[in-house]
Amino acid sequence: MCTRPATALYGRLIHAEGDSDEDIAASARPHIARNGLRQMGGQAMQGIGDQVVNAKIVLPWLMGAVGAPGLLLAFLVPVREAGSMLPQAPVTPWVRRLRARKWAWVAGAAAQAVGSAAMAVAALTLEGWPAGIAIIVALAVFAVGRALCSLASKDVLGRTVPKGQRGQINGVVSVLSGAFALVLGLGLEVWGGDVGAGLLAVLLLGAALAWVVGLLVFVTVREPEGSVEEPDDQSSWIAEAWHLLRDDATFRRFVLVRSLLLVSALSPPFVVAIGVANQGDGLSGLGLFVIAQGVANLIGGRLFGRLADRSSRLLMVGCALGASAITIAFLLLLLAPTVRESAWLYPVTYLLLAVVHLGTRLARKTYVVDMAEGDRRTEYVAVANTAMGVLLLVTGGATAVLSIWGNGPALVLLAVLGVCGAALGRSLPEVSAGR
Repeated sequence: MCTRPATALYGRLIHAEGDSDEDIAASARPHIARNGLRQMGGQAMQGIGDQVVNAKIVLPWLMGAVGAPGLLLAFLVPVREAGSMLPQAPVTPWVRRLRARKWAWVAGAAAQAVGSAAMAVAALTLEGWPAGIAIIVALAVFAVGRALCSLASKDVLGRTVPKGQRGQINGVVSVLSGAFALVLGLGLEVWGGDVGAGLLAVLLLGAALAWVVGLLVFVTVREPEGSVEEPDDQSSWIAEAWHLLRDDATFRRFVLVRSLLLVSALSPPFVVAIGVANQGDGLSGLGLFVIAQGVANLIGGRLFGRLADRSSRLLMVGCALGASAITIAFLLLLLAPTVRESAWLYPVTYLLLAVVHLGTRLARKTYVVDMAEGDRRTEYVAVANTAMGVLLLVTGGATAVLSIWGNGPALVLLAVLGVCGAALGRSLPEVSAGR
C-alpha cells in the first residue's frame, strides 16, 4: 500500500497538520494516516447501519408494521441504549486480555450484523406478540455487540491516533452517516407509499451488510499490540468499578456530568410523541425525521469534531445548555395554539435537539479518550458506560412516571438536569489538546 496518498487524504479530511504524535507508540506512528482512514471507514459503515436500526424512529415503525403491541414500544430505547452500556464493565477483563483490541470491535460488529439480520427475518416471518418479542431479543443481541464496539473503538483510537485528531475522526464519521441518513430519508419521502414490514426488512438486511463491510475494513487497522493482563481471581469487575469511582474524583465528576446530559438523548421521543398527538398522521412520515437526523449529522459532524479537539469540556457544557434551552423554548411555543398546530414545529425541534446531541456525544467520547492513557482508558470507558446504563434506566423510569401527567413535566425535568450538568461540567479539568 502507498502511504503518501493515504496521508494526503487524511490531512485533507481533518486538517491536522503538525499535530503531535508523542502519545502514540513508536510502532504505530508510521501508520497514523492509514489507521485514521480505516477507522473512519469501519465506523462509517457502523454509522450507516445505525441510521436504520434507530430505536427512536425506525424500530417503532417496524413494531407497528408487524402489529406488535404498544406495550413493547417502551422497551426499544432502554434495551438499545442501556443494553449497549451495562455490559461494558463485565466484558472489560476479556477485552484487556486481547493484545490487539480491534478484535473486540470486529466481534461487536459481527453481533450487530446478526442482530440486524434477525430483526429482518422476524419482520418477514412473524406478526403480533411473537414478532415484537423477537425484535426485542434481536435488539438485545445488537446492543451487546454495540457495547463491545463502543469499548474497543475508543481504545483503538487512543492507541493509533494522537490527541488533536481524534474528535475530528468521529466528526467525519458523523458527516458520512448523516449523508446516508439524508439520502435514506429523501428516498422514503419519494417512495411516498406505506413503509411496510417488507421494505423495513430490506433496509435491515442492508444494515447487516454494512456491518460486515465495516468489520472487514476495521480488521486492517495496524494497532500496536499491548501487554496481556491476566485475570485477577481475587477481584470482581463490580469491586474494581466501585474503587475507580470512589478513588478518582475527576472521573467520578465526569460520570456525574455525563449522567446529567441526558436531556438531548431522551427529549426527542417526547417531542415526536407530542407532535403525533397534536398533528396526527399528517405530521410524522418516517422519512421526515430520518432527514432531520441526517441534516443534524451533516451540520454538526466536522464542526463539533474540531471543537471537541479544542475543548471537549466546553463543548459538553455548551451543548447541555443548548439542549435545555431548546426544550424550554419548545414547551413555551406549545402554549400558542397557532404555533402548536404548525407541522414544522416538531421536526425542526427534533433537528435542533439532534444537532446538540451530536455535539454532546462527540464531546464526551473525546473527553474520556483524552482523559486516560493505556489500559486505564479501557477501564474508564467501561465503567463510565456501565454506570451510564444504570443511570439511564433510572432517569428513563423517572421521566416515564412523570409522563403519566403528560410529556411536558418529563421535558421540564430533563431540561433542569441539563442545566445542572452544564454547571457541574465547568468544574471538569481541561484534557484536550487545545488546538
